[in-house]
Amino acid sequence: MIETRTREEHHDAHPETAEHRFPLWSLGVALVVLAVCAWLLSPALRSELGDLVHMIAAGNVDALGDRLATYGLWGPVISLGVMVLQGILAPLPAFVVTFANGLAFGAFAGWLISLVGHVLASSVCFALARRLGRRRVESFVSTRGLDSAYQWLERWGPHAVFLTRLVPGISFDAISYAAGLTSISFKRFAVATTLGVVPETLLFSYLGHSAHEHAALVMSLSFAVCLCGLTIGVVLGRSRRRARRDSQQAQSTPDVVGLERVGDDVGLR
Repeated sequence: MIETRTREEHHDAHPETAEHRFPLWSLGVALVVLAVCAWLLSPALRSELGDLVHMIAAGNVDALGDRLATYGLWGPVISLGVMVLQGILAPLPAFVVTFANGLAFGAFAGWLISLVGHVLASSVCFALARRLGRRRVESFVSTRGLDSAYQWLERWGPHAVFLTRLVPGISFDAISYAAGLTSISFKRFAVATTLGVVPETLLFSYLGHSAHEHAALVMSLSFAVCLCGLTIGVVLGRSRRRARRDSQQAQSTPDVVGLERVGDDVGLR
C-alpha cells in the first residue's frame, strides 16, 4: 500500500515522466532529424541551410523572406524546421524568422506558421530538459539563468510561463528548458506558451508583411516601451514588497521584481 501510494505521488508530481508522450515535440524532433540528415547527405542542402542561418544571424528580413517564398509549398515546413533548430542549436534571433514569415506568406499565414514554430521549438526544449535532466541542460543554458528561471517558474507555474512569453527580451529557449525541469505539466506549459506568444507573433508577422523595412525601428521601440514598463513595474513592485514584508498573506500573481531578475539572468532572445 505504501509503495503504491509513493508511485502515485511521484506520478502526480511529474505526470509527463510516466506518459512520455509529447505529440508537439515529436513533430519538432522529426523536423530536426530531417534537417540534420539533409545537412549530412546533401552538400547543396547544407549550403542552403548555411545561407538561411547567415540571413537570420545578420537580421536580413528581406533576403530571408524572399528565400522562403521561393520554396513554394515547402516554405512553411522549412520555416518551421529553421525555428526549431534556432531554438535548440543556435542563439539566433527568432523574431527575424517571424518577420520573414509575414513577408513570405502574408500576415495571417505567416502568423500561424510563426505561432506553430514557436510552440514546436519551446516544446522540444521542454521535452529535452525533462528527459535529459539538469546536468545536460546546463550545456545549453547558463547555470545562473537556469537557476533564476527555475525558481521563478517553480513558484508561479504556468502563469509565469505566460508572462515571460509576453515580454520581449527574455530568452525564449532558457524559459523552455527551465520549465522542463519543474513540475509544470506539458499541457499547461504548451497552453501558456501558445497564449503568450500570440500577440508578439501577430504583431511581427503583420509588420513583416506591411512594413518590414521598418522592422529595426519597430523592434527598438518595442524594447524601449517594455523596458520603461518593466522599470515602472519594478519600482512599484519593490514599494509594495516593502509594505507587505511583514504580512503573512500570500501573493496571488507573479511579482515583477522576480520577472526582472529572470530577464537579467537568462539574457535576450
